[in-house]
Amino acid sequence: MHTKWSLRDVIFLALIGVFFGFIFWAWAFAYNAIAALLTPMGLSPYANDLTLGPWVMAGPMAGYLLRKAGASIIGETLAGTAEMIFGSQWGIMNVVYGLMQGLGAELGFALFGYKKWQPISLTASVILTTVVTFIWDLFQSGYANYSFGLLVGLFVTRLISIALFGGVLVYYVQKLVDKSGILNQTKVTVS
Repeated sequence: MHTKWSLRDVIFLALIGVFFGFIFWAWAFAYNAIAALLTPMGLSPYANDLTLGPWVMAGPMAGYLLRKAGASIIGETLAGTAEMIFGSQWGIMNVVYGLMQGLGAELGFALFGYKKWQPISLTASVILTTVVTFIWDLFQSGYANYSFGLLVGLFVTRLISIALFGGVLVYYVQKLVDKSGILNQTKVTVS
């Protein structure tokens, strides 16, 4: 792993932030529709956990692609900032949530000292993102008031959503990026 940040890394990180910021902004419409569908059945709390996977993708994507300390937390926070700028219904809280989501992903990669860039570190990122964001929602979103059974259901739903989007999808995107060679650290020489 190269520990120095190159201009290409910074540009790629910014692109991840803006791209996912737009995706996050658009995904809010799906969240609102899902919440509306689940509310008459008394299942509206599941809307957040069911749809959280796409909202946390920028962190693991930035970390797993760039393989730099800090990439996950910066990528997710940039995406939350971009989402806010695009006009998200949650305003400044997008930045705060981005910071929390990025922290979870970052902890997963830090657990392996930023040296193992394999499915095991991505799995740790998924699990720690799930745990960190769930603890955050216990206090921020009132989850502490829910019954134990509902909390278990929400946690499992969140874990599956984050595993699919922040784990499996990120893994396969990384494979495509590696195959393309776009992030290879080769020097260009002019003769």
